[in-house]
Amino acid sequence: MGLNILITGGSSGLGAALAQKYAAPDATLFLSGRDGTRMDSVAALCRAKGAKVETALVDVTDAAAMAAWIERCDQEAPLDLVIANAGISAGTGGGGETPAQTMAVMETNVQGVLNTLHPALALMKPRGRGQIALMASLAGFRGLAGAPAYCASKAAVRVYGEALREELAPQGIKINVICPGFVKTLMTGQNGFPMPFLMEADKAARLMKRGLEKNKARITFPWRLAALVWLLAALSPNATDGLLHRLPRKKGG
Repeated sequence: MGLNILITGGSSGLGAALAQKYAAPDATLFLSGRDGTRMDSVAALCRAKGAKVETALVDVTDAAAMAAWIERCDQEAPLDLVIANAGISAGTGGGGETPAQTMAVMETNVQGVLNTLHPALALMKPRGRGQIALMASLAGFRGLAGAPAYCASKAAVRVYGEALREELAPQGIKINVICPGFVKTLMTGQNGFPMPFLMEADKAARLMKRGLEKNKARITFPWRLAALVWLLAALSPNATDGLLHRLPRKKGG
């Protein structure tokens, strides 16, 4: 039996890669994004694999619009898996992270996740089943001066998701937190610095899909970068600030 899957940020990057990875003759995909042209391209690739695909241009920061869209999708095909993937980044490489950039990152990466999560939960709880994946990042384990808002937003998503997993498991709801490292996407394409263990989006989507099928609490990759991040997070900031201060800054945008 195929899955009914909803993915935000499905017009490019990890969202597009995930959509193509789940596309199959017995799958129904609901994709949202901000770029209609790219969305149509992703939908066509998924339909070529036999999947039924519906798309929508919905702003994840619009709570009412998100709730209405998710409810419409669920009425058409009860959702088995929701992936709250949509996200943006900013940074201090252009002379500082502005208040406007900070607010935009928080609204999309945190509020946008909540605007996806809670309407989906309201539909899944009465059924006593469902799975929701939240897109965090390895950047959410240690604050970095080059991208303060991005790191903070992903830390919030990670911790909230891990807490919800324990709360909702007895109700039949699976919550998974995804923490990727550097993946080759339009977002990371803006980084003007070397990215260790940079991974192709297709491979990242394969790892995420496998982790979700196994219901892993935390899906992290690549393991070598994850190990380094965990070490940095475990050490006192007094011991690591000097090293991290030397890292290149991400440009805003």
